[in-house]
Amino acid sequence: MAKITFMGAGSTVFARNVLGDCMASPILEDSEIALYDIDGKRLQESETILNAISKNFGNKAKIKSYLGVENRKAALRGANFVVNAIQVGLYDPCTITDFEIPKKYGLRQTIADTLGIGGIMRALRTIPVLQGFADDMEEVCPNAWFLNYTNPMSALCGYMQRYTAIKTIGLCHSVQVCSEHLLKPLGMADKLAGRKELIAGINHMGWLLEIMDKHGNDLYPEIKQKAAAKNAAEKHWDMVRYDYIDKLGYYCTESSEHNAEYNPWYIKAKYPELVEKFNIPLDEYPRRCISQIAGWAEEYEKLTTESTIKHNRSHEYASYIMESLITGKPYKIGGNVLNKGNLIENLPADACVEVPCMVDNYGINPCYVGKLPVQLAALNMTHINVHLITIEAAATLKKEHIYQAAMLDPHTAAELSLDDIKSMVDDLINEHGDWLPKYK
Repeated sequence: MAKITFMGAGSTVFARNVLGDCMASPILEDSEIALYDIDGKRLQESETILNAISKNFGNKAKIKSYLGVENRKAALRGANFVVNAIQVGLYDPCTITDFEIPKKYGLRQTIADTLGIGGIMRALRTIPVLQGFADDMEEVCPNAWFLNYTNPMSALCGYMQRYTAIKTIGLCHSVQVCSEHLLKPLGMADKLAGRKELIAGINHMGWLLEIMDKHGNDLYPEIKQKAAAKNAAEKHWDMVRYDYIDKLGYYCTESSEHNAEYNPWYIKAKYPELVEKFNIPLDEYPRRCISQIAGWAEEYEKLTTESTIKHNRSHEYASYIMESLITGKPYKIGGNVLNKGNLIENLPADACVEVPCMVDNYGINPCYVGKLPVQLAALNMTHINVHLITIEAAATLKKEHIYQAAMLDPHTAAELSLDDIKSMVDDLINEHGDWLPKYK
């Protein structure tokens, strides 16, 4: 019987998917599930929902909640797997701060959880909490796997993999849905069955390097033709990534609303027409948060009237990884790992990269990729520069590194002067207050 600890169990929808998947697994169905959070109301809601799901699977899982930092070690003790889905500071107040202060400086964002000044601040709030998790894990479950779903993925996993002894893998579902999200809107759904593909790069900017149909025919010539025609003919949700295909030659794993803010090209005060041209949803994440909070309240009220809740196993990697590590049955994932051994030759060894990994009872084993096309490695490096300096800031508590991370962020640097960047960082640090450690 495995013990699965879920950190940030108040992320109820996500906990329901991952832990519901575990209950749906014949290998994991009788697991001990420890739910941990610092918010009692959200923790109680998650426990209620998960017990209803468990009832549908015959109540084989053993579910227990642990509230607050004082109970964290108990939640972790003896765990085989620790799933992380925390959001330090939540939407209110921290996400609001991450959007509103930059906006005063004329810096507009879409999601702000991965790169940009919003991603930097989120990393700096989260890394100290993860260090606390790691300290506890080293004491009470040193051999557990830490399965991270929290953003910014590359900075958080890069820190854990370099500065702690915990076995850490970063997981994001953008890899397994990448080619499906590309082919279906282009009218190429018939090419999905039996397709062959290679995806590698970094989280939220992994590249669909190769895609072939089941007969081994290269699909990119048709993809490029149809994507260019679609971008010219209509407004749609994926225009930035189609423009990547045109300008860079390859499709990217994460959505266009994310990628619109990952570079200096699309959100520009001097060219406001680009926002309309590429259908870019500015301030998308705050709107999404407000909608999800309201939607969850309504959904929870309906769910609590049902004694059982059905759950169909999702495409999230976590439960399949756990099965494979226990049984030894091989399973392939796209995972975020340290670039040891030149997995991607033209990215640095300290970078956290997203590459194919084979999982079995020997562990999670990343695969060698080789060199990325030079333009793709170059764009990845503009992210990695920010990741590495943000990690340096968290490790040293030197404020100068926060300034430097923001100065090297592509979108921030394209819009603001160095003096404004420094002033904006100071304003963000002051507003976040105790959500951040004290920097010197």
